[in-house]
Amino acid sequence: MTLEEFFARHRRVAVAFSGGVDSAYLLGEALAHGAACTAYFVRTPFQPAVELRDAEETAAILGAELRVLPLDVLADPQVAANPADRCYHCKRRIFAAIAAAAGAEGYDTLLDGTNASDDAGDRPGMRALAELAVLSPLRLCGVTKDQVRRGARAMGLPVWDKPSYACLATRIPTGTPIAAADLERVERGENILMDMGFRDFRLRLRAGGLLQLRQEDMAAAQARWPELQRRLGADFPHLTIDHIPRPGREN
Repeated sequence: MTLEEFFARHRRVAVAFSGGVDSAYLLGEALAHGAACTAYFVRTPFQPAVELRDAEETAAILGAELRVLPLDVLADPQVAANPADRCYHCKRRIFAAIAAAAGAEGYDTLLDGTNASDDAGDRPGMRALAELAVLSPLRLCGVTKDQVRRGARAMGLPVWDKPSYACLATRIPTGTPIAAADLERVERGENILMDMGFRDFRLRLRAGGLLQLRQEDMAAAQARWPELQRRLGADFPHLTIDHIPRPGREN
């Protein structure tokens, strides 16, 4: 099945929209194939402000309707406790919120941007998608991550080369309860790293602070180590550095 065939069958859809390249490309394809659609961004303490800005910019470029739904996922004890299956509980809350809002606007088909390169065994949130009957057209149609990036670039979307993003909750070790203040610390630090020109990284709350970077960025980070310590020291006084393990699961 092609995306054209998928959208010929599904003419009215709600798109779970994260601000990343997968859901951006999916939204663009839905619009290109004439589907009536609205994008839904769920604003939780796990998403930094930059993700919402990217979502708003992308929706504006595509001329898409965007709904922003606030949701306090930390009000759910099963999420705040940060168990190994936290992602499942969080996804359940997020997609249930989208389904309720979309249903009120007449949408009965909910889509997400999971693509054919994603490993279902490595993403516990996929169980929530299955339980809530969320469809993943990119995965169903065999569209890979490379194809998504090429397609998004052809659409003129600035997020076409945006690194894959894992939410702020993944910066806190599994089993450590999640506090809003800790998420805010991580967001402040990661904003500083972006301001310094780094793009693909994780700033984790482990042993006083662990900065993980791509192997190719390690030399630049080491050369700027005094600046990193100075700018991040208030929130991460014992910062260490390592490369992002690949392959590997978040958290």
